Amino acid sequence: MKSFSAKIFKIGINPCVVVPAYVLKFLFFQAGKSKGPIPVKGKLNGAKYIQTIVNYKGAWRLYINGKMLKDAGLLNGDRAQVDIEFDPVPRTIPMHPKLARALKQNKEAMAAYQMLSPYRRKEIVRYISNLKSEESIIANIEKAIRHLSGKGRFAGRD
Repeated sequence: MKSFSAKIFKIGINPCVVVPAYVLKFLFFQAGKSKGPIPVKGKLNGAKYIQTIVNYKGAWRLYINGKMLKDAGLLNGDRAQVDIEFDPVPRTIPMHPKLARALKQNKEAMAAYQMLSPYRRKEIVRYISNLKSEESIIANIEKAIRHLSGKGRFAGRD
């Protein structure tokens, strides 16, 4: 585990901190790579988190979501104490059974889904899986199928 202190700032609407070079060296060694998203875990002002660091516009950043801010009692502009290490636990999200069924029933949508990048497939699965109400799940699966069939937008995408 490595620790550092950094000021939280926003890129667009996303709060984040820049990960210092000495911490990156440690994380790259632990992860066995220095490219692509790197899963991490640790504590933010003492509150546990699980997240991913990403390289954006030449700087590696730890994005801090709303739950992380709330749990740590932090706001944008605050200085945060960050404890961080590589997290080797796979980050797989099972596909919602209703989405799997809908894709199986619509060959055109299934073919389009299979042509998507792994990240985009994961984005769709994660979006549906994080919905709470049954009606939201059903409505968004219908939107996803229409989108994959070339008939509309889904989750901000054409």
